[in-house]
Amino acid sequence: MKAIVYGKYGLPDVLELREVEKPAPKENEVLIKVHAASINSWDWDMLTGRPLEYRLGSGLLKPTKTKILGCDIAGRVETVGRNIKRFHPGDEVFGDLCEGYWGGFAEYACASEDELMLKPAGMTFEEAAATPQAGLLALQGLCDKREIKPGQKVLINGAGGGVGTFAIQMAKAFGADVTGVDSTGKLDMISSLGADHVIDYTQEDFTNNGKCYDLILDVKTDRSIFDYRRALSSDGIYVTVGGRSARILQLVSLGSLVSMIGSKKMTLIMHKPNKNLDILSELIESGKVKPVIDRCFPLSETAEAFRYFGEGHFKGKIVITVEHNNNT
Repeated sequence: MKAIVYGKYGLPDVLELREVEKPAPKENEVLIKVHAASINSWDWDMLTGRPLEYRLGSGLLKPTKTKILGCDIAGRVETVGRNIKRFHPGDEVFGDLCEGYWGGFAEYACASEDELMLKPAGMTFEEAAATPQAGLLALQGLCDKREIKPGQKVLINGAGGGVGTFAIQMAKAFGADVTGVDSTGKLDMISSLGADHVIDYTQEDFTNNGKCYDLILDVKTDRSIFDYRRALSSDGIYVTVGGRSARILQLVSLGSLVSMIGSKKMTLIMHKPNKNLDILSELIESGKVKPVIDRCFPLSETAEAFRYFGEGHFKGKIVITVEHNNNT
């Protein structure tokens, strides 16, 4: 089968399209004919090997465990292991493979049963591939620590990316008053998704404009936690789902202490792969949430897709599409 392989850490130039052995499912796995996969920031971190802590699970000097990136996939079940109960050949499925072998940027991938769900009939493979990690990070970031109540003020920092575009729509579906923060070129799109207010971070510092929010969902984590705390309402909560390692370490080391002073809370959400994927599917099937896809690239142009991702100007998700001929 064809796959995008990398044998060393670096920029997208290290990605190569190769013929590799087609995987065979174990007794508790299914083999999926991949039709689409999407790029997440985790893929970029694994590709570059930075921050260095990402090498701990893959290989210190070069990637040894994960040779094929891509954890968000959508496709059709090809074969199933003898212990599989929920899926059958021909089923259209999607899910996040980050707890297993990854391998989404390929014609075929194996996955355990609990990493997958049936794809909603109304979703394309591209939309389904764009959904699992970004959509669940948004859902978990908005809901895991505290229920959103109608009328609450929610700010999303990094609203124009994969997680942010899901979070805007979810927060509006929950009845919140939503402010989206991102760069100039993404503001019109953020408004079109339902944001009540937009802030161009190149022109305005939302942590220093005197406005306060009941929930700040932070995808960027590029400021001091004390700046974020200043922008919270008296009993507000700050939740980060990603961003710069130094700022996340600051939150981990000081967040609990800061949360003990007064009623404002500072917290970190650790991604829980595929948790509540059924709830996310329901939101999508009901029309309340729709994946935002910036561009689709064929498998052979995955390196170019990563270059585009690295520029940081994309809106929503970048998807890799996989075409199959009769021989694969």
